[in-house]
Amino acid sequence: MSQDNIHFIGGGQMAEAIIKALINGNSIAANAISVSDIDSARLQLLHRHYGVQTSDIIDVDLSTAKIIVLAVRPQDNLAEVGRIIQAKAAPDSIVLSLIAGVKIAQLREFTGHDFPIVRVIPNTLTETGYGYSGVAIDDFAVSQKVTENTLLNTFLTGFGKVEYLDESLIDIFTGFGVAGPNYVYYFIESLADAGVLAGLPRKQAWKIALENVKGAAAMLEQTELHPRQLLDINNSAGGVGIHGLYELNNSDFAAGLQRSVVAAVKRTRELGERK
Repeated sequence: MSQDNIHFIGGGQMAEAIIKALINGNSIAANAISVSDIDSARLQLLHRHYGVQTSDIIDVDLSTAKIIVLAVRPQDNLAEVGRIIQAKAAPDSIVLSLIAGVKIAQLREFTGHDFPIVRVIPNTLTETGYGYSGVAIDDFAVSQKVTENTLLNTFLTGFGKVEYLDESLIDIFTGFGVAGPNYVYYFIESLADAGVLAGLPRKQAWKIALENVKGAAAMLEQTELHPRQLLDINNSAGGVGIHGLYELNNSDFAAGLQRSVVAAVKRTRELGERK
């Protein structure tokens, strides 16, 4: 593995999604990525589909890995992973964690105090190039100027956009930002169902609902207007639109959405407290 630049410890679904986006987007070459995992079937799939180097031995040579990606589960043996990194990684390596709920301070206990640690909460839109991944670093990583690292920036932007956050905001970001597409999917499904209820064929209702969502997002970006301003423009006195909004205002839509986000953030914190 002498040519490795980025090494994944763990080859699960999130690791695969990131690898796929990096390679398909021509951000990182396949021969610059390697993966170690105890699941031989996953390794065969990753090698066959993406051409990355693989190993079913976790304790591999990490001396040429510029970025070591921790893509294991929170319940896995993190102490052993940390021991391998301390023993095998080059001193200038960056440790990048995708592990949910495990804080930077905990990771530093496992890996030692000599490596910059970057904690990443990936978005679920990796294949589209949209969506923000939440990224947190601590004072040591700041002192090592990791945000100026070209390979790290290429890696992070290879599967979406990057939003640097204080680590105290990571749980909120997870419940709001990472879970965000779920709320949008649910809204689009409900909007299409409303069209069907009103009498449109399902195929047309779905097509129109999706186009409206894409167009509305584009309008907000292009005009830089507040949603309320566009609502005012789109709704004439006594018109069709304002009558529809009246019924929506009488529903629990806004409060229900807000409760959903708060519940997701609460669950994220609960999972972190169990580590």
